[in-house]
Amino acid sequence: MGRPAPLMSNPAGDDLPVGRRVRVMLVDDSLVVRSILERIVEGTPGLQVCASVASAHDALAFLASEPVDVVVLDIEMPGMNGIDALPHILERAANARVLILSSNCVEGGPAAIEALALGASDTLAKPGRGSFSGRFAEVLTERILSLGQRQAIPAATRIAYRPPAPPAPVVVDADQSLECIAVAASTGGIPAFANFITHLDPRVTAPILLTQHLPDAFMEFYAKQIATMTGRKVCVAAAGMAVEANRIYLAPGDAHLMVVANGARREIALDRRPVENGCCPSADPMLASVADVYGKGGVAVVLSGMGRDGANGAARLKSAGGTIFAQAPESCVIWGMPGAVAKAGLATATLNPDAIALMLGSFLAGRRAS
Repeated sequence: MGRPAPLMSNPAGDDLPVGRRVRVMLVDDSLVVRSILERIVEGTPGLQVCASVASAHDALAFLASEPVDVVVLDIEMPGMNGIDALPHILERAANARVLILSSNCVEGGPAAIEALALGASDTLAKPGRGSFSGRFAEVLTERILSLGQRQAIPAATRIAYRPPAPPAPVVVDADQSLECIAVAASTGGIPAFANFITHLDPRVTAPILLTQHLPDAFMEFYAKQIATMTGRKVCVAAAGMAVEANRIYLAPGDAHLMVVANGARREIALDRRPVENGCCPSADPMLASVADVYGKGGVAVVLSGMGRDGANGAARLKSAGGTIFAQAPESCVIWGMPGAVAKAGLATATLNPDAIALMLGSFLAGRRAS
């Protein structure tokens, strides 16, 4: 047997064989922009342009037969735009990472959030045509290298697994309370949470803790976006905040959101210690803290997302008497996080987000949500 290729370190923290170049596909309808990007990418050690195409349809045709590590994708293109093409590209290129490069992707803006919600790995604002050199070129190539050097995503979690999912009967214990709702979400979680919150009975006033995997720069905008969908007050969580009824607390992008008891008062705590699954923010510490503080009064809702963040915390909440709901596979962008919970037998029910919201109304009969 031959010796394995030597390894070099890289910014993503994974291992890449020396000599292996990251295969990059450029998708932009502008020939001028593609030409500039080609020069930047080809002039960077460790990168190679394997395709440069003018449309999403051409990109999908290439991906049908050739492997790609990183897709640099524009949004505004004739025919199929980048946002519409993104789920198809992710499905066709099972191990590729997608970097959205668009003038629409101002940091923290709605287009960037939508792209990340649909499965893009990163976004970058496209500069004016005279500003592609210098610092922009450095940032672009750094991000492509970082994405391309990450290990392949397991196929089981890359694209949603959609087995038949017969509805299961849901029984809520007569003495079950509803004191706190903790929501975990990642890729595809933004539209799923919107579906959930817009169908939640306004009489359900329990505070909602939300861990959505997004960079910190996006959180304030996302909080404002949520506030347009609900009468609840919405904020990015800060340490020491009181946890109150009819409020939504969004985990910041650089810390785990937790709740702690301070006498009779419930408060927000933030934790920045690394966790086993590598996510930050991570849903596991959030759900574990809900188990400790609320016990059987805690409810977890695990929505679309890659990986298994939330599974360990859900197990702890289940052991404390809490209730777990997982999003059904047919409505997920990726059935990774909810799938991990469902396959472990932790979920009371596996339902679409609107159905989970309606199910929480069953806690209202003869009970008081706090």
